[in-house]
Amino acid sequence: MGDPAGCGPQITGLAWKTLSAAGGAPFFVVGDPRLYEGDIPVERVNTVAEVADLFPKALPLLPIEIEDLDALSVGQPSPIGAAATIDSIQRATELCLTGAASGMVTNPISKAVLYQAGFSHPGHTEFIADLCSANFNHSIKPVMMLVGGGLRVSLATIHIPLMQVIEHLTPGSLSLIAQITDTALRRDFAIRDPRIAFSALNPHAGEGGSIGSEEQDLINPIAAHLRADGIRISDARPADTVFHEALNGDYDVVIAMTHDQGLIPVKTLDMWGGVNTTLGLPIIRTSPDHGTAYDAAAKGNAKPDSLIAAIELAQTMIANRASFDA
Repeated sequence: MGDPAGCGPQITGLAWKTLSAAGGAPFFVVGDPRLYEGDIPVERVNTVAEVADLFPKALPLLPIEIEDLDALSVGQPSPIGAAATIDSIQRATELCLTGAASGMVTNPISKAVLYQAGFSHPGHTEFIADLCSANFNHSIKPVMMLVGGGLRVSLATIHIPLMQVIEHLTPGSLSLIAQITDTALRRDFAIRDPRIAFSALNPHAGEGGSIGSEEQDLINPIAAHLRADGIRISDARPADTVFHEALNGDYDVVIAMTHDQGLIPVKTLDMWGGVNTTLGLPIIRTSPDHGTAYDAAAKGNAKPDSLIAAIELAQTMIANRASFDA
């Protein structure tokens, strides 16, 4: 469902109109039906088995009730729907873990709003990973990948201050992120022999150590170990050229050292159609690569492009994983 006061309900309705008319694979929403009624036809469902037959003529909804919904104003951040938002994430994750649903697409949330309802996770990614970890009784490492504009970019660090990045770049974390990315490209993206690039942390990849030693001391030795284990990965490539190299077909994915280093090229190339997907989970999860867009929600002009791309990428990953596991 995402934040009910944000763009989620609008772009979901628009995505249903587009994909149902085009004969797209069916999806359903875990959310409050009242958010969608009046704009599009809506059908409440009790089980996932009902979805396929209903999808061509109405948006199927597994209902969750938002208390005091009438007090909620579209475009205005409010904790009114926070509990239902959290519940929708939990229920969608459970449906995927049990196999009732093949994958989940999460609409944007406002972490600041959810924190007011006791939400203690940095975001969607970490929350879903913890739900999956509890189901399997072991810790699961999530890796954020952005897909858009002809690029795939995994992130070595996500939502942390820039001054703390180096504390989070460890041999263990970089190795694990590269391994998870390699596995996901093979399993979920049907790339048989992935080519991975590490971006550098410092300008010009440290210029031989004269403007930073992290490439020589940390990134390149890890890359050498990974290559010895059969993973095709580069030493640290200068961040101002590596994305161009990937666009030219030299690499299937870039592992960026920082959040903005990775997101800037993707959003510049495809601001409205980028997709955020979480690697390393036992389930498939994608999301639009934008926030709640309260202003656009209030004006009624939110764009569904990124949500449609997220739904279609999830469907592709579902098919690829099924073939890989067969």
